[in-house]
Amino acid sequence: MLKTNGQLVFDAPLEETKAKDTLWYWVDFFNPKEEEAKLLKRFFHFHPLAVEDCLDNQSGRPKLDFYENYAFFLVHALDKKEFEGKEVGVFMNKEMIVTVHQRPVNELDEVWRSIVENERLRQGPASILHRLIDRFVDEYFPLVYHVEDALNSIDEELDTNPRNNLIDRLFDIRHHMSKLRRTIIPMRDLLYRLLNSTRLEYIEDRHIYFGDIHDHLLKLVEMLESYREFSSDVRDSYLSVSSDKMNNIMMTLTIITTIFMPLTFIAGIYGMNFDNMPELHTSYGYFLVLAVMAVIAVGMFFMFVKAGWLQLRNKKKQE
Repeated sequence: MLKTNGQLVFDAPLEETKAKDTLWYWVDFFNPKEEEAKLLKRFFHFHPLAVEDCLDNQSGRPKLDFYENYAFFLVHALDKKEFEGKEVGVFMNKEMIVTVHQRPVNELDEVWRSIVENERLRQGPASILHRLIDRFVDEYFPLVYHVEDALNSIDEELDTNPRNNLIDRLFDIRHHMSKLRRTIIPMRDLLYRLLNSTRLEYIEDRHIYFGDIHDHLLKLVEMLESYREFSSDVRDSYLSVSSDKMNNIMMTLTIITTIFMPLTFIAGIYGMNFDNMPELHTSYGYFLVLAVMAVIAVGMFFMFVKAGWLQLRNKKKQE
């Protein structure tokens, strides 16, 4: 796409970008093949390191680099399913904007189509860059709100759902937040550099608009930080509930075991069946031993009640 005196031209040959009546142009490279990638170096004369950043399949951090007569931006759109950044390389000066991306980016396609209807976008590369970054950042918000909703759901279900299911979901959410932070924080730093650079004089009239995007990114970072703390609180609550439940189980088993220890001892003694055991031949020995064992069991039960163990357990259940 290029703009000449008075009109937009789509699908123009690259050679026309050098025409004298061309005011500015936008060239988009989607998943460039080897021959197309060579044009970035041979036709546009972009620095090999910047070209390598565009063509590298490994997701790099958003950044801003300055070269002799153009600036290079590496910005991220976000994959809504994987929460991964989708790299878009942007080469720009006051007369051109060249975008390079390996994966489909819906927001970029939207901006490309909207140029026909939006007169403001026809003002030049700075307007297009602002619109691109603004659309990318707008799409960050639904993903961050999704994290908030998921955390609230886990917090509400903490006492009802199986604990292992909730903790797995919580760790998945924290993993998603880490992915979001790897994109949003560098994008915030990129916008800060853009706003404070003296080498981008052709975007000075749009500083207020880029400043608005920077404010949105600051808000997103603050939201993620608060959600991160909230997720830590939910995790601590889960561990506290699990620990309390385990303590109650162990206390119950301890009480049962302690009560049965003397009963087992008595039963073990009279289960040895030696001939020289007078109690074995007593007419009422069996009933006496059962009575003694019952007294011991009941006595120990009330001893634990008096000591406050069972009251403590009931109090925790009520809470």
